Amino acid sequence: MTYHPKSDFIRIMMERGFLADCTDYQGLDEAFSKGTVPAYIGYDATAQSLHVGHLMNIMVLRWLQKTGHKPITLMGGGTTKVGDPSFRSDERPLLGPEQIDANIAGMQKVFAKYLDYGDNPTPSSSEAVGHDNRALMLNNAEWLDHLNYLDFLRDIGRHFSVNRMLSFESVKSRLDREQSLSFLEFNYMILQAYDFLELNRRYGCLLQMGGSDQWGNIVNGIDLTRRVLDNEIYGLTTPLLTTSDGRKMGKSQGGAVWLNGDMLSPYEFWQFWRNTTDADTGKFLKLFTELPVEECDRLGRLEGSEINEAKIILANEVTTLLHGADAADAAAQTAKEVFEKGGVGDDLPTLTLTAEDVGDGISIVQLIVKSGLAGSGKEAKRLIAEGGAKMNDAALTDAGTLITAADLGTPIKLSAGKKRHALVQLG
Repeated sequence: MTYHPKSDFIRIMMERGFLADCTDYQGLDEAFSKGTVPAYIGYDATAQSLHVGHLMNIMVLRWLQKTGHKPITLMGGGTTKVGDPSFRSDERPLLGPEQIDANIAGMQKVFAKYLDYGDNPTPSSSEAVGHDNRALMLNNAEWLDHLNYLDFLRDIGRHFSVNRMLSFESVKSRLDREQSLSFLEFNYMILQAYDFLELNRRYGCLLQMGGSDQWGNIVNGIDLTRRVLDNEIYGLTTPLLTTSDGRKMGKSQGGAVWLNGDMLSPYEFWQFWRNTTDADTGKFLKLFTELPVEECDRLGRLEGSEINEAKIILANEVTTLLHGADAADAAAQTAKEVFEKGGVGDDLPTLTLTAEDVGDGISIVQLIVKSGLAGSGKEAKRLIAEGGAKMNDAALTDAGTLITAADLGTPIKLSAGKKRHALVQLG
């Protein structure tokens, strides 16, 4: 693509690697050049925290605000009751209203770290259509919960072609595999399209953004809004991010990399970024930090032991944005103590056992699993057999080793490989 943008936002999106596709580069770029553009990303409340897989789009919203525009974080209080079938092989478990509300509360904590909502994050639509760029936190339950089914079918459903909906890759892939797609899920794309229509009508929202798997849903919303309101609006997608070894971004050996500090400690979050592969370091610096592009490229080109310094900068920068500079400094200091001095840092993930838990002795295999260093007993035994497990920096050779309460008189440090550590102590 050779388009040269006029607006700061589109330029940054292109330079830093955020752009996968756009419905109209020139039209959107001109809209950004003329004034404040309200733009949204939707988040269904399927878990109590967002995870690293959401971080690219959170950074997109942050850059949107930093370049003078208005981010809208749309919580899917309504759409979560249906569940997005896009590229899934089965139906999502349905959540109750209390769980959805609790999940939204957990997710909102993260957005407050990256965006400025001012004093009133959810003002009425008449107050929010102003030209300031304070972020808005909205919930689509506000308009979806009270829809009249017959009116909705007549006013909105008539604009959707089932033939076209069946042709979308997100749906087609499921049907091609002869996997069931419920009528409930089939309605999801209509509801998401209706979200864009309502946000445009109520808040003057001109742009929906999302991962490239959301392209079909975004195009639906643009088409519906044009048909009903005759308004010109836009869509922009970010690439689906995989690591250089082909894994989906956001997963570690211990599971999802959560953004809420009570679900994943700042130290473990810092470690996730410190363990980035060499090939991904420059790319991740551009996507997940605010360092200048030239500096990201320079750091990404480093080799040998020098690339480790770039990874520490990456871990410090990303952790500072989410958890603050103090947490990043503490994590870096803990890592230094663990790796350079072989000591025990204060922030290591800690497993606290009672005397009852230990009884006459607890196997080292159980401790490795309980501390999160292995996903199963089989994995822990393989780790020991391959020489990758250590206790207090000494290699473990016997999977049958028992740890007693006396052994835990002082905390034990367990290690899996060179980079993953945990403490075990008696409470």
